[in-house]
Amino acid sequence: MPTLERPDVTLHYETEGEGPPLLMLAGFMSDHSSWDPLVARMRHRFTCIRPDNRTTGRTRPWDAPVSIDLMCKDALAVMDHLGFQRYHTIGHSMGGIIALHMAQVVPMRMASTHIAASAPVRLARNTALFANLIAIRRSDAPADTWLRALYPWLFNPRVYDDPGAVDRAIADSLAYPHGQSADAMEHQLTALRGFDGTALARPSCPTQVLIGALDLIVPPDHILAVLNHLPHHIVEGAGHSIHWDAPDVVTELTTRFADKNPIRGPLNS
Repeated sequence: MPTLERPDVTLHYETEGEGPPLLMLAGFMSDHSSWDPLVARMRHRFTCIRPDNRTTGRTRPWDAPVSIDLMCKDALAVMDHLGFQRYHTIGHSMGGIIALHMAQVVPMRMASTHIAASAPVRLARNTALFANLIAIRRSDAPADTWLRALYPWLFNPRVYDDPGAVDRAIADSLAYPHGQSADAMEHQLTALRGFDGTALARPSCPTQVLIGALDLIVPPDHILAVLNHLPHHIVEGAGHSIHWDAPDVVTELTTRFADKNPIRGPLNS
């Protein structure tokens, strides 16, 4: 199990594939496994590096200090540890905020940046949504109740055309041995309350934005209000979990943009 010791946390990460490095930053509540649909398609084209953000997966302790800046520094430390001086980066949802922060702090290291279902905005409705989900988890409701309340926000509505598929997805989530606890979820929520969205809106490295046309959590109009000046693609039929709803499209768009912005010079230090 690959880990990296940091001053206040032991980071778990996964590395798979071959080719130019692609750092993959997961969203709120998610760990490295959220990228499985893309890794299956990209591992023959990229070396995929997937850290577990603070409070998630096998990164310990779950209650270490957490912020966008700290998770950015964690990701940079992983890439330093692996010896990659320049790389491509994709971030989903909260991971997109981390990627934008990296693009501000170390733009010279970012060959290309891909922001998926994300924008440097804070919506009070989303904070309320997550707080309510935490309350459900801490209540006497059945363990699957909070997931059944969350999934309509995440996925294309067509998922519900097959109730069995929803049940299987929920069963898989409940069986996952490294799922985030309610306490860790609440702890991570603090990271979404403490970043400067205005400062992150103009990255100085090649950046594209991938938008789910059906995204309820970060709707297209909110994304375009702050990132319309960047190259962007609206992916039809995709909700907030854009890389699950449309993995082939996200793979194609990511690969095409990375090819237009190749890593020049040595990959490793």
